[in-house]
Amino acid sequence: MQPAAVEGFAPAKVNLALHVTGRREDGYHLLDSLVVFADVGDRLTAMADAALSLHVTGPRAAGVPTDAGNLVLRAAALLGAGRGARIVLEKHLPAAAGIGGGSSDAAAALRVLARLWGLPLPDATAVLALGADVPVCLSARPARMRGIGEALGPLPPLPPLWLVLVNPGVPVPTGPVFAALARRDNAPLPPTLPRLGDAGMLAAWLRTCRNDLEPPACALVPAVGQVLSALAVQRGCLLARMSGSGATCFGLFATASGAAAAAAALRAAAPGWWVADAGLAAPQDQATRATT
Repeated sequence: MQPAAVEGFAPAKVNLALHVTGRREDGYHLLDSLVVFADVGDRLTAMADAALSLHVTGPRAAGVPTDAGNLVLRAAALLGAGRGARIVLEKHLPAAAGIGGGSSDAAAALRVLARLWGLPLPDATAVLALGADVPVCLSARPARMRGIGEALGPLPPLPPLWLVLVNPGVPVPTGPVFAALARRDNAPLPPTLPRLGDAGMLAAWLRTCRNDLEPPACALVPAVGQVLSALAVQRGCLLARMSGSGATCFGLFATASGAAAAAAALRAAAPGWWVADAGLAAPQDQATRATT
């Protein structure tokens, strides 16, 4: 029996490392990135309906489009053209922030609508048309992402770790960040990724890696550097780095209490910033809930 409604979660995507390794003739950049998902994010509910519609609620709803400019509706059309559903998107993540908000929303829409409509999920190549981050967000598992986003591989088991995510509320233009790269043929990540026993060991290894987009983003938008500096001095912060093309940055912590204390300190010091402390998210293909 078709469920009356399906609920799902769209977790924040975090690039622990991001190496730009080349650029194709069509202009798409080649990446080698380590991606994890935080247990903070947006929520979607899809309800059976004759027509397809999108309604946006939540604390970050302002300015979010509800027409074809939203990836959620484009994802719905890709999965089941001509089918109907009433989709409610509850926005908690900042938009265009380097943590895959729109891509994760589109991926969550694919998961909940596939269950609502009784359809199989599309493969990575099909959803790549929605954006480079959509394939990894559809999987929503820790992954090594290569190519232009379509080549996904599993990561070794990760140790317990916690994150503090901070966005200064200043947009970072993705195109100019890529254009300002000093070079585009940077070295990839090591061929084999080590299995690391704790968050400290992971952070030490990640310091041998990079986010190649961080230097140009800091040069273009000084607020990114201010966030990184504020994170780095927090007690217990093992690593501070930008995610994606910014402006969201993350601090890596060994304990939930350390992350929570750092987040509280940052909120007090910079009340205009978006700040969230988080653990790692559960695999999302097991986290949809249907009602009849």
